[in-house]
Amino acid sequence: MREPVHVTVWSPADPRRRDAAPAIFVHGVFTWGDDAAYGFAGQRPLADERPLLLMDRRGYGLSPDTERSDIDIDADDLVALLDARTTGAHLVGHSNGGLAAMLAAALRPDAVRSLALIQPSALRAAAGHPAVRALLARVGAAADPPHPEIDPTEFLRLSTAGMGMTMPTPTPERLRAVRTSMRERPVWESDPPLAPLAAAPWPSLVITGTWNDAPEQYRRYAGEPLLACADAVAARIGARRLRVPGYYPHTQHPGAVNVALRALWASAG
Repeated sequence: MREPVHVTVWSPADPRRRDAAPAIFVHGVFTWGDDAAYGFAGQRPLADERPLLLMDRRGYGLSPDTERSDIDIDADDLVALLDARTTGAHLVGHSNGGLAAMLAAALRPDAVRSLALIQPSALRAAAGHPAVRALLARVGAAADPPHPEIDPTEFLRLSTAGMGMTMPTPTPERLRAVRTSMRERPVWESDPPLAPLAAAPWPSLVITGTWNDAPEQYRRYAGEPLLACADAVAARIGARRLRVPGYYPHTQHPGAVNVALRALWASAG
């Protein structure tokens, strides 16, 4: 039996709101639940109306180590969190965490109140798009994860400053997240079932940035494929599609994302 993952809990100050259906957040790579750089620190104001549960995926934040991060295992951890709630829960997933949220929602649709996906890495949903085909050609569908001898600080630099972005401080916590990301199971191996999500009675939302002001290399390498994935997923599951400025929506423009999440949760009843 696996050791449980760590969950940061932000509860409403008003005790009458603490019994509301919680929102469970699942982060992407290089980060953890309550991280300010890439995680969900900007969503903390949403805790005024319901509990927020920020799951650290295995190998990230305060969760146990893992030999290799795997989206299917992340989905199992999410299912365990859903099963522990009698009220159901709203799911919010970013990047690879969006894939885990999609898988968990398909496994436990009766426990989900709504689904919000922020730039989900659902490459197989848009496998025929030229930008996704180009990405897969670059990385190679059968490519192994980076070798362990690659220095995590250098990998972080190449993935951020090397793409024209600001490199976050390489703290031990950040470098642990980078090491886990380097060993993560490739996202193109995951094919979340979209039919159960399309048939579900709860509302869904897919959010991306516009990527207009993103560094050119990062926009071509990551932005164009992610936009194609978001369009494909939203169309196939019948989700509302939202674009906000920037290329890291929930950290660069948390206010706009938070407004959209509040509206989504209100529409779920």
